[in-house]
Amino acid sequence: MIELGFQIIATRGTAAALEAAGLESTPVYKVNEGRPNIVDLVKTGKVDLIINTPLGRESFYDEKSIRRAAIRYDIPCITTLSAARAATQGIRALIEKSLDVTALQVLHARKPSGTRQASSAD
Repeated sequence: MIELGFQIIATRGTAAALEAAGLESTPVYKVNEGRPNIVDLVKTGKVDLIINTPLGRESFYDEKSIRRAAIRYDIPCITTLSAARAATQGIRALIEKSLDVTALQVLHARKPSGTRQASSAD
């Protein structure tokens, strides 16, 4: 994400892990730690994408608050590392390549009618 131009905002534990890996991030409070916290940043329009992979019981309150804010302020919220990886690949593809969008109806209209594809059951 950093290579794609994103600035990373992270809670204490995540920021420490990122720093240990040589990655820069801006620390932010968890919801129950004080202000400004991540939900405050969402409300003020300072967050464009949320990657929140909660771990443990104490994360439940933050998770609920973060998801609620993401929905309310129309911010994409990703909750698994595999989804974060896929989103990053998609964002990279959008930045590095042009993208053509075609409606499914158009794709199906291009298929010649009357052609039948054989399957192993035929």
